[in-house]
Amino acid sequence: MFEKVTEGESGADAPRPRISVIGTGYLGATHAAAMAELGFDVVGVDTDPAKVEALSAGRLPFYEPGLGELISEHLATGRLRFTTDLTEAVAVSDIHFVCVGTPQQATSHAADLRFVESAVAGIARALSHDGIVVGKSTVPVGTAARLRELLGALAPEGVAAELIWNPEFLREGKAVEDTLHPDRVVIGGASAAAETAMREVYAAPVAEGAPFLTVGLETAELVKVSANAFLATKISFINAIAELCTAADADVTALADAIGLDGRIGRRFLDAGLGFGGGCLPKDIRALMHRAGELGALEVVGLMQQVDEINMAQRQRVVDLALQSCGGSVLNARIGVLGAAFKPLTDDVRDSPALNVAAALHLRGAQVTVFDPAAGDTARRTFPTLSFAAGTEDAIRGAHVVLLLTEWAEFLDADPVALGELVGRRTIIDARNKLDAARWSAAGWTVIGLGTRPTAAPVGMPMAELLA
Repeated sequence: MFEKVTEGESGADAPRPRISVIGTGYLGATHAAAMAELGFDVVGVDTDPAKVEALSAGRLPFYEPGLGELISEHLATGRLRFTTDLTEAVAVSDIHFVCVGTPQQATSHAADLRFVESAVAGIARALSHDGIVVGKSTVPVGTAARLRELLGALAPEGVAAELIWNPEFLREGKAVEDTLHPDRVVIGGASAAAETAMREVYAAPVAEGAPFLTVGLETAELVKVSANAFLATKISFINAIAELCTAADADVTALADAIGLDGRIGRRFLDAGLGFGGGCLPKDIRALMHRAGELGALEVVGLMQQVDEINMAQRQRVVDLALQSCGGSVLNARIGVLGAAFKPLTDDVRDSPALNVAAALHLRGAQVTVFDPAAGDTARRTFPTLSFAAGTEDAIRGAHVVLLLTEWAEFLDADPVALGELVGRRTIIDARNKLDAARWSAAGWTVIGLGTRPTAAPVGMPMAELLA
């Protein structure tokens, strides 16, 4: 491995580890840029030549605030570069971060581990000197132990290679901040030498106060997926309570404010609404469910099954509200949809509840027009049969009902008076419970949330009258 800093040496005089990052999607590109920002020489590796070409030119193949600027800055400093040549990247590096995807299998809830296995095997075969392989991808518990065996079997004789796990906790839309200033650093299965190396890699965040936790290999694998499972459970809990609030004529937002003041509970992730989506939470809880079943942990299976079902039911609940607002049928109704990404500050539409609802209404005969500030292109590629607008005004023009499905700030800050002049009827379904309902109601809108009372006249006008 790289030369270890001995007592009395200054950090400036001692050689720093050189870093390779395998996989340059959301996780890998962000991690590579952040490591360069922390002062390391970094090479990012990907099998997609077009992605490497774009990143090498400072162009992001996806939307992530602040990341493009950070990559461009360190391409210029020379501390960051990208390549498709894994062998060359491994040869010039000491620590190899594995940041490839682990999507859900097409025919199962299990995680598809082909990319992780391929990355570790490729690193092992390319090793020319001692190194540390650091898994950051989210994997089912027990995967790292198998990868450790794979690394040992394929690494050249005489080369010392160690595999450890360092789960990621970044949030899309805030990935740069989360990587540079993490709320914790978790290292699993590390020897004393590997722990020393990782303490050097994360010296700056730790100096800022980020806890540095050393755990077993299996515990490290479970940390990220368990955190996601808890957040998903919290979201599904408040959505289940929202259904009760509707039945009891209560207000779930006021309820969440009240119980969120309990320090044991907290207010974050207690927003009732359309539910979670994206490339992490849904597939992570399903992979956890699958692996728990394999290990016989059936209570986890049952809990995650219920969480998943509640979450998916929220999409149908919003479709039902749209149907109700149009008198039972949306056939030929004009519906303006605000939002396509699974959450704001990203163009990610993987398992997006917003697009799922829009597509469901389209299939029922509605004339659906969608606008998203960042995800329009990715959404169009995923659902080419939907209509897409270039702005909020075009999306809602003549609409019989407007659906707020992704809580972008520009939607929340929009002028309800001006927008009211454009629609066919001033009805908006706030599927994220984020609008200032009083302000919109004062402008003549009926605001319908989930688990909250409508702020104006009852809905249900017949379609014949709507379309007259």
